[in-house]
Amino acid sequence: MTDSAQFTLVVGATGTTGSRVAARLVSAGVRVKAASRRAGPVDGARPVRFDWDDPSSYAGALDGTDRVYLIPPLGSSDPTAVMVPFLRQARTAGVRRAVLLSSSAIPAGGPAVGQVHQALPGLFPEWAVLRPSWFMQNFTGDHAHARSIEADGTIRTATGEGRVGFVDADDIAAVAVHALTGTPAPNTDLVITGPEALSHGDIAAIVSRVTGRTITHRQLTYEEMRDRLAADIPAEFAAMLAGMDRAIAEGAEDRTTDTVLRLTGRPARGFHAVAERELGGPPS
Repeated sequence: MTDSAQFTLVVGATGTTGSRVAARLVSAGVRVKAASRRAGPVDGARPVRFDWDDPSSYAGALDGTDRVYLIPPLGSSDPTAVMVPFLRQARTAGVRRAVLLSSSAIPAGGPAVGQVHQALPGLFPEWAVLRPSWFMQNFTGDHAHARSIEADGTIRTATGEGRVGFVDADDIAAVAVHALTGTPAPNTDLVITGPEALSHGDIAAIVSRVTGRTITHRQLTYEEMRDRLAADIPAEFAAMLAGMDRAIAEGAEDRTTDTVLRLTGRPARGFHAVAERELGGPPS
């Protein structure tokens, strides 16, 4: 890697996938700009301040950058309004490849980040959209599910008995790095899942076995889930998320793909292994 090599900008570099993507890129010898609102340190990367709501932060982040990993603004039901102007500025600044984190539940042209997905191929000659299923880390990190597991041993959803191909954030990051550095660029969307589809009841049973606690899945109605979410986030976004739960109940996420194996050469990790790694099991 020479001094003239350009940077890969990782937006949300302190987040669940962004931190993992930045670390993997640094390990591979890629020059990384680690973008976050506080420009905090990331080992081996150049920290840079970046705030979706502050366009004055864009130019410094984009300077010397030819690739970018994009995490939409958190909690926004209309990320297009800020993301597309940034992406146009990125292309003008010399960015050639963009990799967008979306969701398996949102196709191109769908709501929220689906509109950014639809716009991406017209903005960059090299691109990829990552569409992971729901994160396994929702149950092991700082997500609402993990907090409710810790607080009272429950997982509350409106998913019924619907199953999901939950995926490890480390596997998402591995696919992201391939999409950012591989030749040729994927120029497609990639649905990323774990190796098996599980219900939230299955998740509760696995967490129970790993932690030695009794964890239960409490099934809510769509309306109950919407109102619960709306206590903390905008009503429109809460309704969209509750609608995703309802879609799961109707079977929309009951699938698995071979994306992780095909692009990284190793199989996707199962939830039991991730739970043991991140929650710790009882002594054997």
